[in-house]
Amino acid sequence: MADRVGRFVITRRRFIQGTAATILLAGCGGSDDGNGGGSEAGAAGAPAETFSEPSQRLSGELKILLWSHFVPRHDKWFDRFAADWGEKVGVKVTVDHIEVTTIPARLEAEISARSGHDLAQFIGPLPQLEPSVIDLADVTKEATRRFGAQIDICRRSSLNPTTNKYYAYSPSWVPDPGNYRKSMWTAVGLPNGPTTWEELREGGKEIKASKKVPVGIGMSQEIDSNMAGRALLWSYGGAIQDENENVILDSPETVAAVEYMSGLFKDAMTNEVFAWNPASNNQALVAGKLSYIINSISAYRTMQQVNPRVAEDVFFVPALKGPKDDVAAQHVMYNWLVPEHAKNPDAAQEFLLHYTENFARATWESELYDFPAFKKLSPDLPKWLDDDPFGSKPADKLSVLKDALEWTTNVGHRGSANTAIGEVFGTFLIPNMYARAARGRATAQQAVARAEGQIKPIFDKWRKRGLIGGTA
Repeated sequence: MADRVGRFVITRRRFIQGTAATILLAGCGGSDDGNGGGSEAGAAGAPAETFSEPSQRLSGELKILLWSHFVPRHDKWFDRFAADWGEKVGVKVTVDHIEVTTIPARLEAEISARSGHDLAQFIGPLPQLEPSVIDLADVTKEATRRFGAQIDICRRSSLNPTTNKYYAYSPSWVPDPGNYRKSMWTAVGLPNGPTTWEELREGGKEIKASKKVPVGIGMSQEIDSNMAGRALLWSYGGAIQDENENVILDSPETVAAVEYMSGLFKDAMTNEVFAWNPASNNQALVAGKLSYIINSISAYRTMQQVNPRVAEDVFFVPALKGPKDDVAAQHVMYNWLVPEHAKNPDAAQEFLLHYTENFARATWESELYDFPAFKKLSPDLPKWLDDDPFGSKPADKLSVLKDALEWTTNVGHRGSANTAIGEVFGTFLIPNMYARAARGRATAQQAVARAEGQIKPIFDKWRKRGLIGGTA
């Protein structure tokens, strides 16, 4: 039974009825477009879709907003998948895909107008929107009951531990490995790619000098720069906040990380990294113009289609080791939000459960880009990574991602992705910090002090509103 904000309770009787009513929607064939990483790769073997009756009677319209996926076949599948579900439950489903960088502003505008989409997806945490979205604790708990424990990085990217509110639902995430050109790194004595930040600098410097091909780690106002900058920060032992949500950025460890980035830029990179958008490092790697980037497998999947020769030369490494740790942020953290103004929150939450139930198919249609937050939902993922159904050469090229959870953490490390962390993330203060020092506009210590001076008021603001803990 739903209440006025769209919470619902799924009774044991209704769940059993829903389970009994489960039917197969698709057999072992691929998606309608069958457009995989190779010309025929992925055309067969896709997991079957299932349908379980929702726990309540649904009607009306469900408006969904989500990003235009980096793997195009996913969106073709998702649109059909959502529409099919709507037809079965009596809901008219419309899906709008927009460019990823425009989603936060679009959501803020809809929240301000108290009108727009019922359900929205973003590829990073948006905890700063917590006051304007409904609590998705019920859908998260029901998913956990059905599908097992949610992995920690997804829980920490959707639950505010101070308010105990699930400001988002996170059914999936994407690893953020290093992507490197094997032939280039073999020439500098590292055929398996760099394993440490220092090897990245030394090898990258030699490759740039000999091949005129730079390393590509962004320092601009875009999501990849945010992720890479945090990985470096944590690997040097720094962090934005401690486990109690106190700001601890200004430390010798952070200064050392900024000094390293300045050196890496001088030795192995070019000025383009200061003006990148989320697609820039992908495009440059696809064009064969970079020796190493930190990114998901999306650039590689594109390469398989448009530049297969370079694709065969691209391999992957886990998080680089620093003086203190070897850890990376997730590349993508799927946050699904239901704004308070949503006209059909019940359908939004029921759809999320249906989508989660079929996440093995979502993983497949994303060409192994999207990983599940509930491990039992994609039992074949390790097998796929060992023997890529989308045409990798060698077939086990993606096997390095099988243990990605061991070297991945959330953007709020050492705590959770709270409202303050969300605002810091959204205003790109960390990549700006690196860029100021790398461009010679400040010393590393000055850049760090400036960034902390910008971050502390953000934490103070949200702490005064009772949305984070810690002390002023």
